[in-house]
Amino acid sequence: MDPRSHLPSVDEVLQHPLSQILITEFTRLFTLDAVRSALAEFRIKVTNATAPSVEEIALRARTLLKAEFVQRLRPVVNATGVVLHTNLGRSVLPPSVAQKLGQMDRCCNLQVDLETGERGKRNYMTEKLICRLTGAEAALLVTNNAAATFLILSALCAGKEVVISRGQLIEIGGAFRLPDCIAQSGATMVEVGTTNKTHLRDYSAALTERTGLLLRCNPSNYRMTGFTKSVSIGEMVSLKKERPDLTVVDDLGCGALIDLSQYGLPKEPTVQESIAAGADLCCFSGDKLIGGSQAGIIVGRADLIKKLKKHPLSRMLRVDKLIDLSLEHTLRLFLEPEKLAETHPTFRMLTIPADALKEQAERLKEQIETSGSALQLSVCPGESAVGGGSLPGVAIPTWLLCVRSSTQNADALCKSLRLHEPPIITRIEDNSVVFDMRTLLPGEDAIVRDALNAV
Repeated sequence: MDPRSHLPSVDEVLQHPLSQILITEFTRLFTLDAVRSALAEFRIKVTNATAPSVEEIALRARTLLKAEFVQRLRPVVNATGVVLHTNLGRSVLPPSVAQKLGQMDRCCNLQVDLETGERGKRNYMTEKLICRLTGAEAALLVTNNAAATFLILSALCAGKEVVISRGQLIEIGGAFRLPDCIAQSGATMVEVGTTNKTHLRDYSAALTERTGLLLRCNPSNYRMTGFTKSVSIGEMVSLKKERPDLTVVDDLGCGALIDLSQYGLPKEPTVQESIAAGADLCCFSGDKLIGGSQAGIIVGRADLIKKLKKHPLSRMLRVDKLIDLSLEHTLRLFLEPEKLAETHPTFRMLTIPADALKEQAERLKEQIETSGSALQLSVCPGESAVGGGSLPGVAIPTWLLCVRSSTQNADALCKSLRLHEPPIITRIEDNSVVFDMRTLLPGEDAIVRDALNAV
């Protein structure tokens, strides 16, 4: 007799108590798929009359389900020391913002004027807050800053020339290249200057009847040092005396709304400074130094913003109600900048003193050792990074909890921590798994302690 005939049916496996637990946890549909996959595996492996039991098949189905669902989107503990970790969703939403999102379990007035009952303005309050904070006449939200750049070029420069410094022809994550974006928009790119030096006279010499736009692109994800020269946005605006019809655009990238030098960090150009210098439009990200959801923000002259909003791409690139709401309540925090280190997770991570992090690491080490752990623990100085294409090359002093295990190497320990619930993401230095205290949120010390005790 064919040994495969001894395999239990799908229904028999689904009736097993373990399968019933899986159905509760993963739904019947996914459990059914896993059981069928498990049976298919055993159907290939069965070589004698001894078929696997129903429980064995249910256990295999559970393994398959857990392997698949480990990739589902869920919260993790960021112990990497990278504040805006792109692979971990960049900025952590402030608690007040997460609370507001949790209340969106019903319809909302996304596009209804509650006073008149007529069709209302989309993103009204968020755009108003942006203008209040930056001094711009008008604002527009799109899906990300790459989309913002593309919309500006498509709506204002298609069929015309856009002048940009060679040193600013950036490539960012996901192989997004600015020259490709310019070409796709229908504009013609005119490079000026050299890789390391561009002068105002280079821009002036490049102006023709076909010039439609001057673009400055902030190299947020790299730094050029040494024998260099760049042109400020204010200097570029001065060329409008020769050509009043020119549009000057400042792509700020990470988009700082406050001067970071007050926290001991390098100064990043702020949106307010660019608007004050006379830029017609500025665009920047919402999920980097602003610390909100992923979005692209465009601010500037009201007539140009109006033109952008009427372009077909604007409808295709607009944000939904959740992005609008999260950005609105993130921006509200900037109305009280003196409290950002308390109310905003990104600024808390960037500004917390190194001494406090050392105390935190030593306290965590003591707690784990007290529990009788056999792990080798030490507290060491280290360096954190801002990440997310912001302040590249800037090292922030921090303190690390360094962990070694006598039973598994660093890679295996990292994997064990990633498979913990909630997952803990770490990094490896000198064959040790290190936990950077700077990026741990309040209360996550206990999660790390319990996970290491379990390991």
